[in-house]
Amino acid sequence: MRDILIGVDVGTSVIKAIAFDLEGRQLAAAATPNRYHTRPDGAAFQSLDETWSDCAATLRLLGERVPDLAQRTAAIGVTGQGDGTWLVDGANRPVGDAWLWLDGRAGPTVRRLRGAPADRARYVATGSGLNVCQQGSQLAHMKATTPEIVAAADAGMHCKDWLYLNLTGVRATDPSEACFTFGDFRTRAYDDEVIAALGLTAERRLLPPIIDGTTTTHPLSAAAAAVSGLRPGTPVSLGFVDVVCTALGAGILTQGAPARCSIIGSTGMHMRACAAEDAYLNAEGTGYTMTLPIPGMIAQMQSNMAATLNIDWALALAADLMADMGHVVAREDLIARIEGWVAGARPGALLYHPYISEAGERGPFVNNRARAGFNGLSFSHRFPDLMRGVVEGLGMAARDCYAAMGASSSEVRLTGGAGRSRALRAILAACVNAPVRVSSREEAGAAGAAMIAACAVGAYADMNAAIARWVTPALGEAEAPDAALVDIYEKLFPAYLMARKALEPVWEQLAQKD
Repeated sequence: MRDILIGVDVGTSVIKAIAFDLEGRQLAAAATPNRYHTRPDGAAFQSLDETWSDCAATLRLLGERVPDLAQRTAAIGVTGQGDGTWLVDGANRPVGDAWLWLDGRAGPTVRRLRGAPADRARYVATGSGLNVCQQGSQLAHMKATTPEIVAAADAGMHCKDWLYLNLTGVRATDPSEACFTFGDFRTRAYDDEVIAALGLTAERRLLPPIIDGTTTTHPLSAAAAAVSGLRPGTPVSLGFVDVVCTALGAGILTQGAPARCSIIGSTGMHMRACAAEDAYLNAEGTGYTMTLPIPGMIAQMQSNMAATLNIDWALALAADLMADMGHVVAREDLIARIEGWVAGARPGALLYHPYISEAGERGPFVNNRARAGFNGLSFSHRFPDLMRGVVEGLGMAARDCYAAMGASSSEVRLTGGAGRSRALRAILAACVNAPVRVSSREEAGAAGAAMIAACAVGAYADMNAAIARWVTPALGEAEAPDAALVDIYEKLFPAYLMARKALEPVWEQLAQKD
């Protein structure tokens, strides 16, 4: 009996394979580290072959944990990290390492293209601001600096597309990833004017066909079956990009009603679902617009390059100081103290801009030179004040991002590890002045990919039916914002915004020094 759906979610640092039954209950999970490398010039890259072999190993590990997995699997859904550039040649072999979404080398090209007259039309079509993460800007930068690499390529893939190629032998991408980079979210197709605005008309040959994983599958190849331990011919569905799958699994759209969703992980993704005709295109030309696997529906997004990375930085400060004094403290012990530190500090005492990533920021503004910093420090402030300031900075950044997507009063569904923090939930709810709700589903991205596959093989009539069974029952109670905190952050946000804009020339000057 084929009663299992496998969701594969290949993140930047972890590859996960999750087995679900047809009702959406998680049966087993397997995970493998996914390695990447960085350089001082802003490069962030990953081996294509290692990523595929680690994905296959993860599927084999899942097979060890689920009896008769190969025979019981009805379909496999695959998603993965978005943006980036994974080039292959005519024999489907890698052309060098993949450029990841973390890669900052395309900064000069992004500044040039964003200043060109054609960029506004590109933004109106894609609904997405150009930044260093995207394949379009990375290809344009490669073309300008290392044209021999582009010339050697026969297809430009994204992470999940590369895995799908290895699983099925088919070159393809999905509507969400294709359209926010090279297409029009209204037509769900490539757009020649968008491609021309990037200076990539000659490189259109690299773009794979667009397929919808809710209606189309390809069989697992014999070669992939041999290394994954699964059955040849098993239907494989190409999921939408990981943030779309995660938002679906976390509840961005339930019972036909759009909501907002924030993924508070290493990065921060802030999204709202709406009909395509209701898209809000801001004057600054920032954010993303991604198609959802539901006809006519989109998710508009603003993405902070760093979210919990800021908390990791603050915890590392404490750990380093303790280690210098001869006391090694486990990270888990420091995490356990965050709630107490935040509770013991005065709300709104500091302003913190959470741009700790070396790649700068992309939401709701694009500046690869943006850097983190505190405002308002005095001699009386201590570490708990810094920690609360960092967490409040994440809340302010979320508000900044949601404001750039137009006004909305809908509740916010939270996912990501930080959503388990009561203090963070309370601060975020007050910053955006809306109730928050957390899903009990642990692997929202893999669940989203599996739901797409479930629709493709007829287990559900459509995505709304799958959401009703898989997502809605997992949502917790809504947590209303504290009125006193709302008042504090309402008064603080204009200063946060003013400081953010005033710091831009400072970041520029610091970059010149480097």
